[in-house]
Amino acid sequence: MSAKTIVITGAGMGIGAETARHLAPGNRLLLHYHSSTETALALQAELKSQCASVDVVAADLTTDEGCLSLFRTISTQFDALDVLVNNAGGMIERQSVEDLNWRHLADTFALNTFSAMRLTGLCTGLLRSGTNPCVVNVTSIAMRHGAPTATAYGASKSALDAFTRGAANELAPDIRVNAVAPGIIDTRFHERVTSPEKMRQFIGSTPLKRAGTVADVARTITFLIDNEFLTGETVDCNGGLSMR
Repeated sequence: MSAKTIVITGAGMGIGAETARHLAPGNRLLLHYHSSTETALALQAELKSQCASVDVVAADLTTDEGCLSLFRTISTQFDALDVLVNNAGGMIERQSVEDLNWRHLADTFALNTFSAMRLTGLCTGLLRSGTNPCVVNVTSIAMRHGAPTATAYGASKSALDAFTRGAANELAPDIRVNAVAPGIIDTRFHERVTSPEKMRQFIGSTPLKRAGTVADVARTITFLIDNEFLTGETVDCNGGLSMR
């Protein structure tokens, strides 16, 4: 099979980095990061022998200029794009509904929603020139249960889920757009925003009785890329914590 041209945002660590490892063999990778320079460069060195090419680029995707800067790099390096994985995102902090303020809401949506929407729009032309092109958005189980104490985060991921379906309809049949919604995944994400006691509660409530791994999510992203008869879908990867 011919090499795919793949862009992954938020690839410096966690789910993004593991997705890069899964997609590396024989492909051309452009890996975005924001501040995790050391881990991004280490990942580039790790994958160099497996890829047709692998480059890393820093950009702040919470700003329009950051999205435009990343797109300029993508369009300079590639004439076409086969896969865009919108993984960049995160929970800034937990806030109760009564404590929500405009700055927190704006920052949360810029990080988790606007960045993916804007970059997808910018890359549409390159994707149309790709081979079996697709977009995979990384949402969250938070959109399923509303994320008490993190309602802004849950709402921002719900908006990205809605965008996934809307873009899938609009861009079909040329470009497929899907999403994965991870549950409780063992990453540094929870070290900052989830107490050990809360993690034990989450795991205890999960039918499979464990946290997910970044490899679990990366395999789901790979499945969404490989299955050419899926579009407009969000695949839950949460150990049964949220069932439909």
